Amino acid sequence: MRIFVDADACPVKDEVFKVADRYDLHTFVVSNSFIRLPASARIEAVVVDAGPDVADDWIAEHAQPGDIVVTNDIPLAERALKAGAAAIAPNGRAFTIDSIGAALAQRSIMEHIRSTGEITGGPRPFDRSDRSRFLQALDEAVQRWRRRRP
Repeated sequence: MRIFVDADACPVKDEVFKVADRYDLHTFVVSNSFIRLPASARIEAVVVDAGPDVADDWIAEHAQPGDIVVTNDIPLAERALKAGAAAIAPNGRAFTIDSIGAALAQRSIMEHIRSTGEITGGPRPFDRSDRSRFLQALDEAVQRWRRRRP
């Protein structure tokens, strides 16, 4: 079991590191530029080339069943789920095979609305309750995968 963090603009990296340390999990922090990370043999920085979806592609190519992907990117979450990994957003929303279709559809609708020039206001600000929900969702995902392991 490993954790992959889509790290560019991820607000919960410190929380991931705490959970990874608690369960002794290797964590890949994937980004387009250098990010300062705590010194730990469990945490590995992966700096990929700049460009759209380069970090997402790296994560999708490496994620496998039993892994956890932390991302706000809905298409990456879908790719992770198809690979057999779990996918969790920084606000604690756990993506599932049953919910990913609706999330992709909503994303597409909002993208279309924005393309017409409509100002949608964006997501609400990230707060402490989001951070708490994320910690709970990540801990539950780790526990769920550990119970499945023989």
